[in-house]
Amino acid sequence: MKFQLLIFLFSSIISTNNFQNPGDDVLGIWETDDGKAKIEIYKASGKYSGKIVWLKEPKNEKGEIKLDKENPDKELRSRPIMGINLVRDFTFDGDDRWEGGKIYDPENGKTYSCYMKLRKGKLQVRGYIGLTMFGRTVTWTRSSL
Repeated sequence: MKFQLLIFLFSSIISTNNFQNPGDDVLGIWETDDGKAKIEIYKASGKYSGKIVWLKEPKNEKGEIKLDKENPDKELRSRPIMGINLVRDFTFDGDDRWEGGKIYDPENGKTYSCYMKLRKGKLQVRGYIGLTMFGRTVTWTRSSL
């Protein structure tokens, strides 16, 4: 009897470890629709965020590292674009959708409300102001570095 219980517990532990949280399907490297950047989506403290890990053109025309010069916070204008959190604070809703997040646009320094949907292996990222109908959707493709 003890042996059967031990087998049951062991198999339960193994099967539990083999099932991935469906919310984690978004984790990994994603290339933006324009091919200018790659974003690594990661999970920390139960929330999903994504940082820039690759830029097609990491330097400006002067050969200097691109900085976050449009940021409304003057203190952050000297930080490199590479490594900043582009998307942050998403929670998984259980239906291949991550909600409640924000997306930052380093080209204009603005932050928008955002949600993400995983459809046919592609990540649809929608940034919007107020209502979701006032926004824009871009499609990211799974990638690698």
